[in-house]
Amino acid sequence: MQREISLTREIHNLLQGSDEWHAFRFNHHGASEAAAMLGLSQKVTRSELVRMKATGLAKEFSDWVQENILDYGHEVEALARPLAEKIIAEDLYPVTLSLGAESASCDGLSMDETIGWEHKQWNAELAAAVAAGELPDTHMPQVQQQLMVSGAEKWMFMVSDGTEENMVWMWVQPDPAWFARIVAGWEQFDADVANYTQVDHAVKPEAAPAAALPALVVQTEGKVVSSNLIVYQKAAEKFLATIKTDLQDDQDFADAEYNVKFCGEAETKLEHAKAAALAQTSTIDEVMRTVDHIKAQFRAKRLELEKLVKVRKEQIKETILNEGRYAYQDHVQKLETEITPIRLSLPAPDFAGAMKNKRTLASLHDAVNTTLANAKIAASQAAADVRAKLAWYNANVGDHAGLFADLQQLSWKAYDDFQLVVRTRIADHQRAEAAKAEALRKQIEEQERAKAEAAAAEKLAAERKADAERQAAEQARVAAETKRQLEAQAAQIAAQRQAEEQRPQQVAQAARPTTAAAAIAQAQQLAAADRAASLAEQARLADMADAQPVTDAPPAAAADGDLFGHTTPTPAAPPSLKLGEINDRLGFTMTADFLASLGFVHTKTDKPGKLFHDADFPRMCAALRRHIDAVQQKYSA
Repeated sequence: MQREISLTREIHNLLQGSDEWHAFRFNHHGASEAAAMLGLSQKVTRSELVRMKATGLAKEFSDWVQENILDYGHEVEALARPLAEKIIAEDLYPVTLSLGAESASCDGLSMDETIGWEHKQWNAELAAAVAAGELPDTHMPQVQQQLMVSGAEKWMFMVSDGTEENMVWMWVQPDPAWFARIVAGWEQFDADVANYTQVDHAVKPEAAPAAALPALVVQTEGKVVSSNLIVYQKAAEKFLATIKTDLQDDQDFADAEYNVKFCGEAETKLEHAKAAALAQTSTIDEVMRTVDHIKAQFRAKRLELEKLVKVRKEQIKETILNEGRYAYQDHVQKLETEITPIRLSLPAPDFAGAMKNKRTLASLHDAVNTTLANAKIAASQAAADVRAKLAWYNANVGDHAGLFADLQQLSWKAYDDFQLVVRTRIADHQRAEAAKAEALRKQIEEQERAKAEAAAAEKLAAERKADAERQAAEQARVAAETKRQLEAQAAQIAAQRQAEEQRPQQVAQAARPTTAAAAIAQAQQLAAADRAASLAEQARLADMADAQPVTDAPPAAAADGDLFGHTTPTPAAPPSLKLGEINDRLGFTMTADFLASLGFVHTKTDKPGKLFHDADFPRMCAALRRHIDAVQQKYSA
């Protein structure tokens, strides 16, 4: 997790070089140490700084500070201060500040703490860079930490020898990226100090001198006159047996490389001795074979050592390289557990490149450890950035996490861009959902309207059905009434016929001579009977007029009238009323020809039956009544 820095800025009244000052510097992260902490210093390695802080070697640490910081230009600094104050137009005061664990010993700070000043002794290479407006990375960490700790608005970086002739300077502005890198770097540095394991390396390994071998002397005069070859052989074999082949550290490698050279030189000397002996004689076999044997031993040991040095160096380099890789992978895995489900897609540290041209184990370890530390710092910064984005994301995404299947890719955008993408995507989704909801609402409204229309149609159909049933019932009532009236008419006709049949008898009786009184009475009876018949006929016609069904339909256009003056309308509906159904309604039988004589001709034939328009039935009844009236009037006359 990222270490939180106290926001309390403090000024410390410390005398440089005092025990209190040394204790303060040892327990804080000094700005002058920032470059070494990041592995950018040319004066001290990061591994050395870790060792100093971890072991607590105050004397060694203080000596390094004294040599590399305090004595690095205090004399010319005092001369250059007035020059800087002239440029700034303000007084500058040296001061020691701290912001949490980070500290800064400032060469100069204005009274309002808005402008700072850092001075370095004249150096041609550094002066050229500053004159070009480019502060090297070897010095930038110190100035940026001073800006961060002091809160100043800008910092003057000056290189001079205390004179205006040799003086260059530039302004350095606060850089949040450098601030973050420095903070993360000190976090990793503290972790490395806490996990420090002491490793001792020889500063400058020197090979141990090989045991001196006796000078080889071989003299021949056709035969071997004198030789110490046997003594030399024993000494050589003893020396070869003492050579160490288990190479572990820089000292072992230095000894092995020296012995390789020594064995090569021994081979050469033996070859020369052999050549000298051969020059003296050509038949000294024993000497030659012994020389060859010893030479072969030296050669074998030399080749063995050469191969062993090469293999062990590669093995050790590979081990150091893998240790760096595994340490970096472990660090990244721990960070990724804190930012799940995001993975840190970072370039792998170039440990192999850092190890190039490193000749000693100490330099190899320092190169890998410095590269590892910087890679850890970069990974920690990236993880901190992702943590901040995830914290905001989790607080704002709500129920829309399903919209961000590409969260891994989005997490590497800049913080503002990341927020913009999340907000925009959620807003677009909400608009789309609102549009869907509106469409669904309209669909539901349309369905409800369709249901209402269907219900209204069903109600209308039910009402029409009820009207049809009422109309059918009314037609049935009218048919029954018509039948009753026809039966009454038939009975009346029968009564009238009976009366007419009796009338001749009555006339005859009236014609017979009677008394005057009887004749008058008979005449009065006949008149009363006629009046009664007339009144009954009027009442019947009134009843038939009242029973006639009312229709809103206008009368059909008159066709050729029947013999009763009827007209036959043209119904719109197809014929469906059978002749048998008409007879059933009337209660007596009529023929199609009789109906045709009344003006109702069937328009369709259904097998043996003949079909009439059902709408013509009331007119049939009316025509039938008129027919009966006509017959009655005819026979009454």
